[in-house]
Amino acid sequence: MKIMEFMCIILNMIIETIRKHIRTCGKTRYRISQDTGVGEDQLCRIMQGKTCAVETADILFKYFDIELFKKKKHGK
Repeated sequence: MKIMEFMCIILNMIIETIRKHIRTCGKTRYRISQDTGVGEDQLCRIMQGKTCAVETADILFKYFDIELFKKKKHGK
């Protein structure tokens, strides 16, 4: 797999994770925007399946207490 294909897969996983948390957190996009400083327009784009800046993803990951980590392989 080429590095760009891999990066696109990772980015899509990150965006989908953020979308899931926005949908299920019980807060409005307005409230999330006020709490994080991320514009409602940016949150709307994320919910439409579009991408966002790395900085925006980082802010939202911290807000939703999400961590990225590599899974350990079993049996090694």
